[in-house]
Amino acid sequence: MAQEIMNDMRELTDEELALKLSDAREAYLNLRFQHAQGALEQTDQLGARRREIARLLTVARERPDESE
Repeated sequence: MAQEIMNDMRELTDEELALKLSDAREAYLNLRFQHAQGALEQTDQLGARRREIARLLTVARERPDESE
């Protein structure tokens, strides 16, 4: 299942990847605030969002650097 997710992420354009990464980071921040306030009931969402960010960063680093 994780392999399917990674393949889907690899098909994204650079702009789409950057947008998804930004959205995932914002959502993770909101989850952290909810957790700190004691309002987050499904704490597994924190780990899932963190893994999503890591996957997006991995895909971004796999791409060739255009500055070379």
